[in-house]
Amino acid sequence: CHPQKGATPAMVRQLDSNLQHYADLLERDLGVRLHALPGGGAAGGLGAALVAYLGAQLRPGVEIVVQALGLDALVAQADLIITGEGRLDSQSLHGKTPVGVARVAQRHAKPVIAIAGCLGNGAALLHGHGIDAMFAVVHRACTLEQALADAASNVRIAARNVAATLQVGQVLAQLPPGVDGC
Repeated sequence: CHPQKGATPAMVRQLDSNLQHYADLLERDLGVRLHALPGGGAAGGLGAALVAYLGAQLRPGVEIVVQALGLDALVAQADLIITGEGRLDSQSLHGKTPVGVARVAQRHAKPVIAIAGCLGNGAALLHGHGIDAMFAVVHRACTLEQALADAASNVRIAARNVAATLQVGQVLAQLPPGVDGC
């Protein structure tokens, strides 16, 4: 997996430092402490600025999308939920769409399959948050440029693997109890 949004670890450290400095300035000049504001650092600190200057209230984007789409009603009618993201990893637990969709699916006892460009560190944690199975689109070692160039083909292969897995599940479900195939 490659760094999300193209930032190297050194760039992430610099971005974090810059956001801390920005929060220090907002506290000094406006008397508003936003250092630990959930979502305040998103979009380069735009969330923190909206809270500081306009008194806005931040909500996770996935909550807004779930509400706007009426996702609860749609999920209630579905047999299976398939969701996706560029990368699934431990950061996916912090407001990313697949986990938000999985939470809706859990309310309706629906199984969830997630498809991602790649599975990063901590992706297995998502199993404890409503994602039942995960598939990576990139199925061989390659550069980010190669992965993007082959995206359509890679997605087709991943979709075929998901479909084949579902088909295996259907075959297994039809076996009589106690039959192990031997």
